[in-house]
Amino acid sequence: MPTDAGPSSPDQKPEAPRPLPRKLTTIFCADVQGYSAQVEADEVGTVQRLKLYRSEMIQEIERHHGRVVNTWGDGLLAEFSSPVEAVFAAVEAQRRVAARNAALKLDAPGTPPLQFRIGINLGDVMVDGDDLLGDGVNIASRLEALAEAGGVCISGTVFEQVRKKLDFGFDFIGSREIKNIAEPVPAYRIQVDQPGRASAQPPIYQRPQQDDRQPYSERDEAQDSDQAIRKWRRNALRGAVVITFLALINLFTSRHSIWFHWPLMGIALMLALRYPYGVDPRRMWPLWRQD
Repeated sequence: MPTDAGPSSPDQKPEAPRPLPRKLTTIFCADVQGYSAQVEADEVGTVQRLKLYRSEMIQEIERHHGRVVNTWGDGLLAEFSSPVEAVFAAVEAQRRVAARNAALKLDAPGTPPLQFRIGINLGDVMVDGDDLLGDGVNIASRLEALAEAGGVCISGTVFEQVRKKLDFGFDFIGSREIKNIAEPVPAYRIQVDQPGRASAQPPIYQRPQQDDRQPYSERDEAQDSDQAIRKWRRNALRGAVVITFLALINLFTSRHSIWFHWPLMGIALMLALRYPYGVDPRRMWPLWRQD
């Protein structure tokens, strides 16, 4: 028969805890700007409005196949398998909250609005039961703090996934240093009420096309002027060589009949017609310049 092994030896090391599983997901983090001040001014009314507004936000999250991970105070954490769905849910939630605030302004003019800020990041996280932990969550929380009241701020990883799939405008607000994150995180604000194409991208995301046209500047004008001057100088030197050659032929073949002045007049007229308009004559030949 098996016998009881008894208590473990004091020298026996405890089994090391297993590492938490990880996954790649889209983290959605939201809170209310100035919530503490509003609770202090009107605790009951603020909490009631928070519950109503947050329930509508949760409806948008679930409608776009997201999962609410946790709520605390005025905060909310959710996850999505798709960055596109996360951004859709954030924009629609902010629009519903804005409509609620507009109606509240008409019904109770003196009541301050509740305005959410939302940050979204696509990153690797650790899974602890139903909770999410790790740098991916921390970055989303930091992006939330960068969002404007009623706005949405996303990371560069989310932007790369949604920029060609959504008809929203994006404003690049710089690469931000985040505590305990080795590299700066590119951040974008979504133009919630102004759909359009992405703008102000950082250099690493710029893909200039060969047919892009830049505004004509004073520097471009100066370069064009220098090219015109060099071209006119070449034509003048060629004309001088031709006239010299014709003059020598004229002098050696018929000294008593001068005819080379006719081609000279033609070449001089051609050079006059091709003279760069508006250029100072002192710029035409370096020896004439007085520096």
